[in-house]
Amino acid sequence: MSDTLKPGLTATCRITVDTARTIGFMGEELRVYSTPSLLYDVEVACRELILPHVGEGKDSVGTRVAFDHVGATLLGMWVEITVTLTEVNGPAVTFEFSARDAVEEVARGKHNRFVVGLEKTAQRLKAKLAKAAGG
Repeated sequence: MSDTLKPGLTATCRITVDTARTIGFMGEELRVYSTPSLLYDVEVACRELILPHVGEGKDSVGTRVAFDHVGATLLGMWVEITVTLTEVNGPAVTFEFSARDAVEEVARGKHNRFVVGLEKTAQRLKAKLAKAAGG
């Protein structure tokens, strides 16, 4: 990992809430940004923030989330997600995040990720697949 991977790194991305990111179970007129979609967008923002700093052949995986979804964002509105790297402990990294739309804060929390080597991860997953197949 690069010595540029340090607490204080921050990024903000803007997402437009499209139909695929909304709940549909309350009907078309009540479509709002779904919690799973918002969480996915937070994870992507965190990953993209650190990816340039982890080095060739490495990536990161999510390991923990503390998530408060505190406001509804309507279909078609934008949301800004701000992520800040708060801790680096070897390959373990911690972020704080917030999300807001044009009217209010809609989410906040913490997210942990773990930097992994792609080759080693592929080997581990192949071994697990073989074990699951009985071999």
